[in-house]
Amino acid sequence: MIEQILDYVNQSSGLQLQTLENQKIALNQKVDGKSLIVDPTHIEEVMPRVDSEGNDFLQVNFYSGLKILITEKLIGFKPVSDQGADTSKLPNVVTTPDLYSVFEAIQDAMDEEEGITTEVEALRKVFDAVVLGGEAVGFDLSQEKTWLSRMPSFLPKASA
Repeated sequence: MIEQILDYVNQSSGLQLQTLENQKIALNQKVDGKSLIVDPTHIEEVMPRVDSEGNDFLQVNFYSGLKILITEKLIGFKPVSDQGADTSKLPNVVTTPDLYSVFEAIQDAMDEEEGITTEVEALRKVFDAVVLGGEAVGFDLSQEKTWLSRMPSFLPKASA
């Protein structure tokens, strides 16, 4: 199964592969430098897929129940909400660069005078869901988690 991943990533334009010890591999996204370490012993199944635009990608299912999608340039994963975000409004698959977009949306919402609390709180929950989903599959997003803490103190905290 790991051979399918190796072959796909070696032919991709936006991902790089690094072989680690114990047969683990690191998948590196060129767009943001984020890496995901994959342990072949944790892989349950690798399934070739085709998206609605005809692009090939791999779905990798892990024994833990988690899954990732390996595309030409990015690694997708499911957002995870523990902050009460409306999961029906979240995309089924997100990527680490989505954090930049959501953070920019938070900044834009803070610049607006009306509705700041509601919109910023909702966007913060989306941001947290992307972070939690990324960390669940193995991305190190500790730096991105600090972005919100550096914002002005009137940024509402997501309620538990």
